[in-house]
Amino acid sequence: MQRFSILAICLLAVASFMAMPAWAQNPHFISASDALSTTENLGDIVVSFKESGVGNNALIDFTAAADGTATYACINGGGNHPSASNKVTVNGPVSASGQFPSGKNGTISQSLTIEEPTPGSFSCPGGQTFVLADVSFKNVSITDTTNGVAESNLGDLSKVFCDINNLTKATIKNCAVPDPTP
Repeated sequence: MQRFSILAICLLAVASFMAMPAWAQNPHFISASDALSTTENLGDIVVSFKESGVGNNALIDFTAAADGTATYACINGGGNHPSASNKVTVNGPVSASGQFPSGKNGTISQSLTIEEPTPGSFSCPGGQTFVLADVSFKNVSITDTTNGVAESNLGDLSKVFCDINNLTKATIKNCAVPDPTP
């Protein structure tokens, strides 16, 4: 009976040491932020994050998400927005996903870029220029979908590139070029 007790204790001790690395992992976001893109895709939002405690050399899946709104319009050769029917405001959920390795230290520092909502089938007649007038993003979040960890309410962002109701030859150049539609 004593041998059985010693064997049971030894097996329990070995099992607890084997499970220890899993207990040591504690996925959590150290930082997360959002900002409007300042590069060529002006209507996009960049979600940057740093997560730690994911384990060494692990591949982790992430999704950045937001509720997005975008206004698209048509501008004629004279620099005017010809009619209210030549604009569309679209809104809905937008997201971007990616998979990143943690490396040896169990930490991931990355960014995901979310595009503005697409204009759908909206297009401009010949001789008019298709522009992105404004964008806004609310309820921005980043989620580690592998471990079920999320950081939400990163901040609401909005930008008016050009006021299509008060365009001038000087302000028309502020209108953004929309992302190409797939």
